[in-house]
Amino acid sequence: MANNPRGFAAMDAAKQREIASKGGKAAHLKGTAHEFDSQEAAEAGRKGGQATHKRHEDEVSEMSEVEEIKNEETEME
Repeated sequence: MANNPRGFAAMDAAKQREIASKGGKAAHLKGTAHEFDSQEAAEAGRKGGQATHKRHEDEVSEMSEVEEIKNEETEME
């Protein structure tokens, strides 16, 4: 299987933005575009913050485990 991007992924970023912009504008004109209200936006921001916090905690925990293993290895020498 080839790793060469095809279709939309193969286009340069400016062309992708141009096409995406047209799609967004068309959806708004048609009335099918989703528009966040302030409550939905707040919930999305809260979820993003929670995910970031969790990821940071996981990274810190992983670093602590690595340091603990290094210390055990040092003590054994």
